[in-house]
Amino acid sequence: MSTEQPPAVVRRGTNLDRVGGFNDTVVLDAIRRAEQRLSRVEIAAATGLSGQAISNITRRLLDAGLVREAGRQKSTGLGKPRTLLELEPTGQYAVGVHLDPAVVTVVVLDLTGQVVARRRAETPATDDPDVLIAGIAATVEDVITEAGAPRERVVGVGIAAPGPIDVDRGVVVDPPNLTAWHLVPLRDALRVRTGLPVLLDKDVTAAASAEKWAGGPNGRGSFVFFYLGTGVGAGLVIGDEVVRGATSNVGEIGHIIVDPDGPLCYCGRRGCVGETSQPRYLVQQAAQAGVVAAGIDLDDRHAVDLAFAQLCSDAAAGPGVAREIIAALAERIAKVVEDIANLLDLERVVFGGPHWNQLAPFFDESVRSALEERFLVRSVHPFVVAGTALGEDVGAVGAASLVLDHTFSPNPSVLLLGPTESAPAVAQVGSAER
Repeated sequence: MSTEQPPAVVRRGTNLDRVGGFNDTVVLDAIRRAEQRLSRVEIAAATGLSGQAISNITRRLLDAGLVREAGRQKSTGLGKPRTLLELEPTGQYAVGVHLDPAVVTVVVLDLTGQVVARRRAETPATDDPDVLIAGIAATVEDVITEAGAPRERVVGVGIAAPGPIDVDRGVVVDPPNLTAWHLVPLRDALRVRTGLPVLLDKDVTAAASAEKWAGGPNGRGSFVFFYLGTGVGAGLVIGDEVVRGATSNVGEIGHIIVDPDGPLCYCGRRGCVGETSQPRYLVQQAAQAGVVAAGIDLDDRHAVDLAFAQLCSDAAAGPGVAREIIAALAERIAKVVEDIANLLDLERVVFGGPHWNQLAPFFDESVRSALEERFLVRSVHPFVVAGTALGEDVGAVGAASLVLDHTFSPNPSVLLLGPTESAPAVAQVGSAER
């Protein structure tokens, strides 16, 4: 059975003058999604727009510095060689922030989605929102400077934060692993400190969006992005569209029960996958088994992270209790992925997050085979297990790509607030024609 992925779906334009702004984004999106540079004739064929419309739109995009001419097609002998177009990487930039309870990552993307600067640091031991937000704002400024991005071309900041969130108000509600955070207005606080438009979305949604944007074959079709960090979560893409749910809080899978005799979760039940996947729980198991030193303060995130790294290293060294602890974790996660994949008829799971690199060696063929065998429609199509193509930056890349998405979408599904506005605001081509 062929596993070749279908080409990405390109939106179609309309030749009505009153939707010129819409058509600009359709053309930009077609150029972005193409696997190779396109001529104006090919853009017209892909979008359904007339040759005259394409000529007008590409002139505007060239003048705005969002696309550039990139050589000519070889002549077929039937006419002049056609000029090819591609995105101008320096046309716009976006900043992405990934706030994990253990680590903060900040990146700058150019218009093509490439990382041009990054910073990664441990989350401060204090959960004080003001301290953390001030640190993030300072890092955003440093990374913009490092990227050499002209300030007027930085279109905004995206923040990927642990849920639950209130996306309309830009508020982080009560993340279980940031105990001091309750109804924190993160979006507005960072907007005031940076003076830039700011977008807030959930971390797993951002990661799924990043994979859709830049993950190649991993990001096409229908898949679940399984996030492995201080907590676990699931971002969903169905039919090439990111799924957010009624309040943008899709993916709260932490309370799926995988071990009825497992540890007590704060929700009052036992054996929730979120509780049994946390590094502190795995380190506690390792300490009780004598794999890591006893007496580790399980409320000290830094100490827990060091012990977790040691546990993964010991597991990689060969058979033994350390490997059994990590193998049991992999099996619990496989059970959750099985349920999600069968419920939604997905094509693949993509694993990622801050702890994926440490855990990847243990999601071996036995776990992959178990997932593939449990997929109920495997006789119709295969189920693929993959690691993220974007590494540890996936959450931050996703947050920035959500900002860039405003450039390529006439109807953003998330709210991007500028320094003073209370309505969507973002630099877009053709805005006067909307």
